[in-house]
Amino acid sequence: TCPPRSCGAMWRSCLRLRGRGHYLLNRPPSDPIISASPGPSPQPPVRTYAPPTERKRFYQNVSITQGEGGFEINLDHRKLKTPQAKLFTVPNEALAIAVATEWDSQQDTIKFYTMHLTTLCNTSLDNPTQRNKDQLIQAAVKFLDTDTLCYRVEEPETLVELQKNEWDPIIEWAEKRYGVKIGSSTSIMGPSIPAQTREVLTSHLASYNMWALQGIEFVVAQLKSMVLTLGLIDLHLTVEQAVLLSRLEEEYQIQKWGNVEWAHDYELQELRARTAAGTLFVHLCSESSTVKHKLLQE
Repeated sequence: TCPPRSCGAMWRSCLRLRGRGHYLLNRPPSDPIISASPGPSPQPPVRTYAPPTERKRFYQNVSITQGEGGFEINLDHRKLKTPQAKLFTVPNEALAIAVATEWDSQQDTIKFYTMHLTTLCNTSLDNPTQRNKDQLIQAAVKFLDTDTLCYRVEEPETLVELQKNEWDPIIEWAEKRYGVKIGSSTSIMGPSIPAQTREVLTSHLASYNMWALQGIEFVVAQLKSMVLTLGLIDLHLTVEQAVLLSRLEEEYQIQKWGNVEWAHDYELQELRARTAAGTLFVHLCSESSTVKHKLLQE
């Protein structure tokens, strides 16, 4: 069981939704026959989903109903569907509430690029890359070869020291936590990751289901680091800490040379939002429904 403080931070979003969630779940279901897809017409499978930028809001109310396959999202009288026209069904109540809130919080215009949980669910349901569990795990583990924390500079000395002080403790934590050797290097080829390290982390990731693995790969891609993702999923790091550590060199350069303030702030907030959504998605897909339901009731 994770520490109360850590759990509280991780589940903050869901706890904040409890009132709205009960309202959505108790709202009488509308006509279940008419359906609508949140995006354009179904397209052939592509490498990754690129949701449409914006669309005028076409619904007033969002509700949740429980079906045979899980929880469904209703936009007025229309059931939400994936880009491949599959019924949008999620495995538990907490995730359904989070997704419904994304749709309910849209204003006159639906900004799909802000709906990261919906996109992750679409990816899990449609599996556009047609990968199985082993392939998802291998894709995540392969990030170790280019992990941000493992590549070090040789100069300037101030940045060398900053990387050592900020990144070394995270690598040391991961090595101790999983009983592996990761290391770092100033070589352009990066460190040589032992085969045993890959085997241990592959075994660890195998304990997650397909949905959670989609979320883990998403977070790794945001942070460009498997090590930081493990620290985040394991509640060793906060989203803010993980994002800052992933941008350490950029932040160093900004402190030294300055930046275009609005552009930097926007990029930083976007990265935090995507990382937070991916992390929440992993936990919502990993924990038992009983635990999530209890947290939503508190």
